[in-house]
Amino acid sequence: MSTTETLVPADTEPRRLIRHSRLVRHSRLVTGAIFVAISLVALAGFAWPFVLPASRDQSTVWVAVIVCLLVPILAIVAVIIADRGVTGSPDAAKFVAMLGLLAAAGAVVRLFASAAGGIEAVFVILIIGGAVFGPRFGFLLGAVTIGVSALALGLLGPWVGFQMFAAAWVGAGAGLVSRGVRLLTRRASARHRRWSELGVLVTFGVISAYAYGALLNLWFWPFAVGSETSISYVAGADIATNVSHFVVYTLVTSTATWDTVRAVTTVIGLIALGPAIMAGLRRSKLGR
Repeated sequence: MSTTETLVPADTEPRRLIRHSRLVRHSRLVTGAIFVAISLVALAGFAWPFVLPASRDQSTVWVAVIVCLLVPILAIVAVIIADRGVTGSPDAAKFVAMLGLLAAAGAVVRLFASAAGGIEAVFVILIIGGAVFGPRFGFLLGAVTIGVSALALGLLGPWVGFQMFAAAWVGAGAGLVSRGVRLLTRRASARHRRWSELGVLVTFGVISAYAYGALLNLWFWPFAVGSETSISYVAGADIATNVSHFVVYTLVTSTATWDTVRAVTTVIGLIALGPAIMAGLRRSKLGR
């Protein structure tokens, strides 16, 4: 052996892998906790009229809160890049490139949808992206897609922040659902896993289409109609009363129209395009 040759302990590589694994788990826990904390505050921004008497001044405050919460969401992209750089993952650039690609595709879909009578197909991209690349990616994809499309369409307003969070939850939910299905069917055949995942994602798409519509109704419902109707918000009333009024309002104004069109479009898109697109995206081997 040459005198210049360096002796390396035999267990150096296993120790390095163990440290790497622990660091990856820690980074995922930290970023996951950030997402949960932001989401809980954002959810309060949607649901506060059920707890506090609604006024336009309070509504303005909550709009400002939602907008402020968007700042850390944009920063989380940099946080995830930093985490992946620290943990030695080689796909940080791929992560950002894929996020930008799918967000741009979603923005284009929304652009064409606005010219096609409101046919909303962006959920197909959000659900596929979240299912393939995981809940963290899905959360960011939903928020970035709505933000980019709002800028492109010139549809900026107080509603954009609420749309970004609602879409982010759709993408994150798809990631969680997909992960659960793949865990439960890990011993099944590949064909069974694929079709089980698709069936669950289609069901999730229908549920999320209606839930998205209800959430977006919720933020402006207290001020959408007067105070003298059977679907009006009643300031100071108990939660059950306002929930029942809100359910009727949502059923009348969006469930049978916009939300149903969104659900049908999502189902058709996932069934027709989902298997092929998901198989292609999974070949990129981007970390979940």
